[in-house]
Amino acid sequence: MAGEQKPHILIVDDEQLNLEIISEYLADCDYRISTAEDGEIAWSMLEKHPQSFDVILLDRMMPNLSGLKVLERIKEHEILKNCPVIFQTAKASHDDILEGISAGAYYYLTKPFAEEMLLSIVNTAVNDRLRFKKLQTDLHQTKQTMGLLKSASFDFQTPDEARAIATLISNACTDPEKVVLGLTELMINAIEHGNLAITYEEKSVLNASGEWQQEVEKRLAQTENTEKYAKIQFNNNSEGIQIIITDQGNGFDWQGYLDFDPQRAMDNHGRGIAIANKLSFNHIEYKGNGNEVHAFL
Repeated sequence: MAGEQKPHILIVDDEQLNLEIISEYLADCDYRISTAEDGEIAWSMLEKHPQSFDVILLDRMMPNLSGLKVLERIKEHEILKNCPVIFQTAKASHDDILEGISAGAYYYLTKPFAEEMLLSIVNTAVNDRLRFKKLQTDLHQTKQTMGLLKSASFDFQTPDEARAIATLISNACTDPEKVVLGLTELMINAIEHGNLAITYEEKSVLNASGEWQQEVEKRLAQTENTEKYAKIQFNNNSEGIQIIITDQGNGFDWQGYLDFDPQRAMDNHGRGIAIANKLSFNHIEYKGNGNEVHAFL
């Protein structure tokens, strides 16, 4: 990462041995690592330098200030609220995970965890954070006149095209930083799971091996996919904003993805649709077999 700062990870755990083990697991990654021995120390570091950290690996059960309390403070902070938090916990019941998800922890590690699982989840959170920061930069560069946009439609084929269009359209919304994350997720979902038929299970493996981008590029080049495009329609009128995204795939069973599911909390993906539905838009609706989604503001 020459010429740019390495992603900065804060590890918070009241057990010194755990701090050492996690730091050792991440030693070969191109990250900056900071540690905190309890929640109070962690919050002091975060509050003093809110722009510094990219991912927070947070132990749930700690004296003085629990991980859940730290998480609540993070989500109330104007800058820190968008920083991904990975909850590491021995409490892995459905209700415990649901409580953490409700508080804003969308990434989970259950103790004890294997090195491969830690690296997979941390890398996913870091990549999500870097994409969000890139989208923020792009938003500021296209913000000035997009508030005048009333109607637009685009065809897109690649993830890069999806991100560029999502940035453009989000700037026509009142809160573009909130919209752009969910909109990007919906558009890339239309490409990878829709047009390119990458299954949920396949993406889990591709993310774990770091080969998702290569697989997308390979499938885009296949003869049966070269003429496949997804479409996005933007409409802004007196009733609000409606965005329609359509792909050429066979659809999918979308009902289980509209909410954050504790059963997928430790997967290395699978949060995008719920983020769009719960955080980015007032609500979203899938039509027919699932290859058309409507998002409302």
